[in-house]
Amino acid sequence: MAHTEAISAPFLWEGTDRKGNKIKGKSTAASEAAVRADLRRQGVVPTRIRKQRKSLFAGSSKITTGDIALFSRQLATMLKAGIPLVQSFEIVGSGHENPGMQRLIMAVKTEVEGGCSLAEALAKHPLYFDDLFVNLVEAGEQAGALESLLEKIATYKEKTEEIKKKIKKALTYPAAVLVVALVVTTILLIFVIPAFEDLFKGFGADLPTFTRMIIDLSLFVRSKGVYVALVIGGAIATFLYFKKRSRPMRHFLDRMTLNAPIIGSIIQKASIARYARTLSTMFAAGVPLVEALESVAGATGNIVYEIGVLKMRDEVATGQRLQQAMENTGLFPNMVIQMIAVGEESGSLDEMSGKVADFYEDDVDNAVDNLSSLLEPMIMSILGVLVGGLVVAMYLPIFKMGAVI
Repeated sequence: MAHTEAISAPFLWEGTDRKGNKIKGKSTAASEAAVRADLRRQGVVPTRIRKQRKSLFAGSSKITTGDIALFSRQLATMLKAGIPLVQSFEIVGSGHENPGMQRLIMAVKTEVEGGCSLAEALAKHPLYFDDLFVNLVEAGEQAGALESLLEKIATYKEKTEEIKKKIKKALTYPAAVLVVALVVTTILLIFVIPAFEDLFKGFGADLPTFTRMIIDLSLFVRSKGVYVALVIGGAIATFLYFKKRSRPMRHFLDRMTLNAPIIGSIIQKASIARYARTLSTMFAAGVPLVEALESVAGATGNIVYEIGVLKMRDEVATGQRLQQAMENTGLFPNMVIQMIAVGEESGSLDEMSGKVADFYEDDVDNAVDNLSSLLEPMIMSILGVLVGGLVVAMYLPIFKMGAVI
């Protein structure tokens, strides 16, 4: 009797683990019934199973900080549910939508199966798991509280990523509007102004100075615009190249950014928030203060603060109190120093650092919202002056001729 071999297909599922926590993932099986049976063997009660539809557009393989945070959160949930580490990797990896992240998780799983500790396996992928991540996982493995530390890592990653997105949002919007304004102005200068220029030639009268300036600018853009664009493009490329590779240049730019009006205050608060959040996470994991400060330095996101925290680490290593070391840098407001001092004296440095982080993260949110409200009318004014100025310049001769008639 002839029979056909069942073809496996990907299924997306949602369910609850043994402790009632909601989890979800992806499994490959011949049928929905097979997926349901496999999940029950793992101690998962499925609530929804559906076949994954094939998309016309392949997912991006780029691994983001959000992917790493989600991986940490899912792995912590699996371990809390009592699922073995290797099996947790299998479930989390197969359920991830990003092919690049799937490959990374399976590579780490292979290392763990080969006898490596989780920290050692993650350390072999420094592009995605930094020293801070590895140190926290190692501390969790040694303390027997890996799932708790993974949750702290996930929270830390989510909080820091949220701050980055807020700052990017504040800077991206005005930059995008100004680029649009530049493009519109260029189009007017290249295509619209010449049409008016031909019209004005038949007037037989002198043009207003402002109109003459705009026409000359249009001539310059049409004749030399390509060279100007190449020079500007080359300058931007050179700037980005050295910004990425030259530490002295990055130090100069970071210091200039901190001293910039309005935006400097937001960058400073964001650096302090990341410093406090990282310190809280590291100290709560039981990492010694001197060792923790080394990871904290790299997490501040600003070279000025990074150098300052490394100096603090050296002072703390010689017996100096953290409060005094922070005062010596001149980078931290008095309120932050006093809260850290209270945390040192009461033995709750992680808790007080967390409160500092919460305060400054909220402060960054408010500052970014206020900045957006301030920039919107300012940017619209700039856009109006650029485009409106060109239109007025072109109609001035017509108004002048009408007045003479």
